[in-house]
Amino acid sequence: MLCSLWLTNSMKNKMNFNNKENNLIDVINLKKYFPIKGGLFNKKIADVKAVENISFSIKKREVLGLVGESGSGKTTLGRAILRLIEPTDGQVFFENTEINSLSEKDMRSFRKNMQIIFQDPFASLDPRKKILNIIGQGLKLHNNIKESELKDNVAEILKQVDMQPEYINRYPHEFSGGQRQRIGIARAIALKPKFIVADEPVSALDVSIQAQILYLLQDLKEQFDLTMLFITHDLAVVSEVADRVMVMYLGHIVEIADTDELFSNPKHPYTKSLLEVAPVIGAGKKEKKNILKGDIPSPINPPSGCVFRTRCPHPTHDCKEGNIEMGLIEVSPGHWVDQCCVHCG
Repeated sequence: MLCSLWLTNSMKNKMNFNNKENNLIDVINLKKYFPIKGGLFNKKIADVKAVENISFSIKKREVLGLVGESGSGKTTLGRAILRLIEPTDGQVFFENTEINSLSEKDMRSFRKNMQIIFQDPFASLDPRKKILNIIGQGLKLHNNIKESELKDNVAEILKQVDMQPEYINRYPHEFSGGQRQRIGIARAIALKPKFIVADEPVSALDVSIQAQILYLLQDLKEQFDLTMLFITHDLAVVSEVADRVMVMYLGHIVEIADTDELFSNPKHPYTKSLLEVAPVIGAGKKEKKNILKGDIPSPINPPSGCVFRTRCPHPTHDCKEGNIEMGLIEVSPGHWVDQCCVHCG
């Protein structure tokens, strides 16, 4: 049985995988399983199938939003692209270089171009280090910045995220959550990367601070010509920052489209449900027709056939048996949907 995003050669051509001069990132059939071990000899007894044969591309200077419920595999996907965790299978191309096959030494040279902003601004900063060392460590490692020049460089980077240069001698516990996230962003942009994975960068912050961080990220994107994978579960956020949106469910991508197209014309029943339950200020009360029931299934034992069938409002026998060939199909220019669920929409 083919998974929901396995790509044939013809599908790769349609999704512009051969148009690599326009793409910064190409992900082809990426898979990440986490083994579960047990028993007397600690043998592998099962796998957590966090990411299941996912393929997509990100154009240069594009912000691609990645949405889905908790447990969908969003963070795992982002970290696997950067090789912060090693993929089980598949390929990731950065500027036409396949990075999964690179040695640790060769991969180090790519690190400066691929950075991450973590979700938790409290856990992501070493409490034992001053801000000078947190931001400056990458500069010393990759750019061979001398100690005498480090303070001036870090102070300039702090200005770019709207923080005072004198903060370089403080420790993380002396800052608020919003300030810590700015420090995390400063660390990510210090090496002037081309690609950033922003892993729910505002979900742990107050609403007013969220807006400030989003505006900051948009300004930095324009200033440094950044390409981003913006991971979030907040559809209001992704509608403001993303050029395209990718919807993920239980390790699979179920829909990809331009942001305006996805919000105005969702095709997959999962996308429709996410949009319907998202709060809209001033919309008043309305009947919720597509609210999902139950919890997301376990990635250890996903449903047979279509992985969404246990929560689909209109499941069929073919969904369970997998009689419908699975994979993304293009329902309109640039709008891709898991074809097993097109008829359910």
